[in-house]
Amino acid sequence: MAGEVLRYPRDVKPLVGVIGGTGIGSRLAARGGQALAVPTPAGIFRARLLDCDTHDVAVIQRHAAGHKVPPHRVNYKAFALGLKQLGAKACLASAAVGSLREDWDTGTFAVCSDFLDLTGRRLTLFDRVVVHRDFSAPFPARHALLAAAADIGEPVRDGGVYVCGDGPRYETPQEIRTLRNLGGDVVGMTASSEAILFREAFVPYACLAVVTNLACGLATGELDHLEVVDAMEARGEVAVAILMRAAERLATS
Repeated sequence: MAGEVLRYPRDVKPLVGVIGGTGIGSRLAARGGQALAVPTPAGIFRARLLDCDTHDVAVIQRHAAGHKVPPHRVNYKAFALGLKQLGAKACLASAAVGSLREDWDTGTFAVCSDFLDLTGRRLTLFDRVVVHRDFSAPFPARHALLAAAADIGEPVRDGGVYVCGDGPRYETPQEIRTLRNLGGDVVGMTASSEAILFREAFVPYACLAVVTNLACGLATGELDHLEVVDAMEARGEVAVAILMRAAERLATS
């Protein structure tokens, strides 16, 4: 762990976690900060600690540097446990998504209000005890994202159902038709896993979904990850601005 700084438990300033996904994690990491490593029962939680005037932000690259970790191998438990141990007030995340709606085109921001978890990950922090957590508010920190977007004058969709699959493959046309019929608005591979574990960890969580493409069958031609990267390149700086402003709001509230 050469070069890493362990600051645990948290001291003095309030802390908010920010998880950057495709196209966002690298932007957040470029802001610098101290390397952070926190041992948890699920492994080492790693982030970079940004020292802001009134608060700290623990910046997490969901897929690690160089986008090396696929969505089904991300250590979501370490994220939730690490931020819980640090006493984080909340955690915010970006998520590149495919749109299940023709009226939510590439570049649309949506502050998700619910999710449909269709993964096979069976993630929980309660493997050894019987605990049933309420999920009537799956994204309890979403108000901060809405307020932050308003602060900078950026329009966002207020609400939306995030459908989560395992990945890393994209969906088939029939799967997309079914997901639309189930009431989904966007489809991705990560946010429900985070929402579940952070809810169980009592760390308020919210997701800023960034539409990078119309889902399979709604768009013409084959889906390509480069198209996702291009879309995040175009909207990345605005997404970061919303996330960081929302983190400030949560930390100082």
